[in-house]
Amino acid sequence: MLAAQDVSVAYGKTTVLKAVSVAFRPGRMTALVGPNGCGKSTLLKAVMGFVPLTGGGITLEGTPTHKIPRRSFARRMAYLPQESYCPDYLTLGELIELAGYARYSLLSGPSDRDRQLFRAALEIVGLTDLVHRQVNSLSGGQRQRAWIAMVLAQDSDIVLMDEPVNHIDVKFQYSVLEIVRNLTIRHGKTVIAVLHDLNLTTAFADEVVMLRDGEVVASGAVSETINSASVERVFDLEADIFTRNGRLVCLPHMSHASPVSV
Repeated sequence: MLAAQDVSVAYGKTTVLKAVSVAFRPGRMTALVGPNGCGKSTLLKAVMGFVPLTGGGITLEGTPTHKIPRRSFARRMAYLPQESYCPDYLTLGELIELAGYARYSLLSGPSDRDRQLFRAALEIVGLTDLVHRQVNSLSGGQRQRAWIAMVLAQDSDIVLMDEPVNHIDVKFQYSVLEIVRNLTIRHGKTVIAVLHDLNLTTAFADEVVMLRDGEVVASGAVSETINSASVERVFDLEADIFTRNGRLVCLPHMSHASPVSV
């Protein structure tokens, strides 16, 4: 169980997270949703230890994460940031090999098991045939799947993803999130992902944490948490929430303002 207890984070004099308490259920996909600047990405960074806490603490199976050696922590936790970069010369195969760094000894490279993990990760995301291609020559959707393969090859129990479908076409948003969802269904991973689209959240996530102004407004199972009242509280948006083909659909109300002439 990964949990945050009364976690606060500030950038200078601006408090970004305010006594946030939330527990992430193992083997489930949890979406973090809320307006821009509400603290979603900061919460992931706090979990990873990338930003200092001004209050509270984060535990993994009851142990404060700051007491877990970083190499051991890296074997338990994988992180995909909003923007990922690599040198032009790096091939897909070389990128995936970097995922095993936390498992390598000082003088050794990938083991046979590591190479099996690399192959399996590429098969899962459907990029096996592109292993010798430079990462930066891939399409946007392929690159995002490449970074997800790197996260998979890390073989950690918990995967944190900050906007994993940012800047990619709708078709690839669904294909990427299907891969992410299968991390929980087929591989038993715990996934925590920042998402902006409520309909993607209801389609793929099991749990949701709804944030506004650095505070948790609502959290729990998607089916019990996303409703017209919570959407209005978090986004200042009136919307109808209804079930279609077994999943929730969010339909915002149209503005009655006159269209803008161009």
